[in-house]
Amino acid sequence: MTTTDEAKGIPRQTLAPERGSILYLSAVCTVAALGGLLFGFDTAVISGAIGLLETQFALDSVLKGWVVSSVLLGCITGAMAAGTLSDRFGRKKMMILAAGLFLVSALGSTIPLTPGALIAVRFVGGVGVGFASMLAPLYISELSPPHLRGRMVAMYQFAITVGVLGAYLSNAFLLHLAENHGEMFGHATLQWIFVDELWRGMFGAEALPAILFLLLLLRVPESPRWLTKQHREDEALNILARIGGRETATLEMNEIRDTISQESGSVWQLFRPGMRLALLIGIMLPLFGQISGINVIIYYGEDIFKAAGWQLSDALGGLVIIGIVNTAFTVLTLWKVDSMGRKPILQIGTIGVVTSLVLIGLLFHNGVAEGPWLLWMIIGYIACFAIGLGPIPWIVISEIFPTRIRGRAMSFGVFTVWATCFLVSFTFPWLKENLGPAGCFWLYASLCAPSILFVWFLVPETKGKTLEELEKSWTR
Repeated sequence: MTTTDEAKGIPRQTLAPERGSILYLSAVCTVAALGGLLFGFDTAVISGAIGLLETQFALDSVLKGWVVSSVLLGCITGAMAAGTLSDRFGRKKMMILAAGLFLVSALGSTIPLTPGALIAVRFVGGVGVGFASMLAPLYISELSPPHLRGRMVAMYQFAITVGVLGAYLSNAFLLHLAENHGEMFGHATLQWIFVDELWRGMFGAEALPAILFLLLLLRVPESPRWLTKQHREDEALNILARIGGRETATLEMNEIRDTISQESGSVWQLFRPGMRLALLIGIMLPLFGQISGINVIIYYGEDIFKAAGWQLSDALGGLVIIGIVNTAFTVLTLWKVDSMGRKPILQIGTIGVVTSLVLIGLLFHNGVAEGPWLLWMIIGYIACFAIGLGPIPWIVISEIFPTRIRGRAMSFGVFTVWATCFLVSFTFPWLKENLGPAGCFWLYASLCAPSILFVWFLVPETKGKTLEELEKSWTR
């Protein structure tokens, strides 16, 4: 049963709760953030498998680049499609589709007999990553109140780091079992997957979190802002009330309706005066995050450590330490992003990233990368990335675009993420052969350094503002 509040001009549900629930919001955002966990796992698992694949299939540098980067081509495809599809069919349905693609990729990656077949099935998983990487932060930002939105969206980046760490731990654990307890896999098929050709088991381990993500998504609500755009205001009001209470939800609904009524619904809105700066920020922040070389560490960490003289088991152990640091410093951003703000955290992190890249290059250039110094410098790089260029671009691009076209607008930024990530990851084997490790890291430092000035002069502070206030600020 509903009644109409004529003074406020919106329907009011008598069943809408008077008081909101942070616990409910946290539970829903945690489920959405599992898309980030699968994103991290799917992209990082290759770090432990690529050496085994290289040995089994005698991969040259070009084919090796394709095996690693095929998932990124899928990410580009998924990112390009996710915006339009989510604006039309809703955020929830597309996240469910992403979960299904993750599951298909995990199971399919255990059976390929050729590198070409593996490239194809990893492409499918990449489409799921592309969907999740855009939809999860978008969904969380549209659900969260302003004073919690930063840390809730940062929860998505935290889940990515947990996924990366999970892939590293899973790879190291499966390698330990294969080397020391291979007899426990008695069946011939299990022996093939988890001992003889261990990379199959490394990829297949993703099936468990993919199933969990798929099942939990069936229990979450649709985005209230998307529902409002579809004229399903009763449903939207009830969801907002469960989060913030009926009075807050009523005020928020008024603001959402007023802002949507002024939007054209066309992506060309982004090219109007004022909004052009939002579009530039939405493209450049993700670009700077990727050209810092983060995915070179994630995907080729084993290669980097082996280039410094480390053994496989030691290299995987080093990656586990990196994964733990990545997760820990992302928690720091979760804690501080809504109090300190986006800009100062991003600037501190970026300065640290550029400095660390220069120092890592010096270690390789001077031939002193075999000792613990390389691990310490990479840990410093990861820590700085985890507090700044890792989570902050995802937060900002989920906040700055108009509601009617937010999905399609975010696609620009997410496409930039994956296109740049593909370019960096695909070219690294060739760059390492021709420039050496030192030249690679110095190149990434020089490309990332301009972001310090870009953030200082052009990126606004977004903490504490509603999505509608941010949208109106561009047109002023």
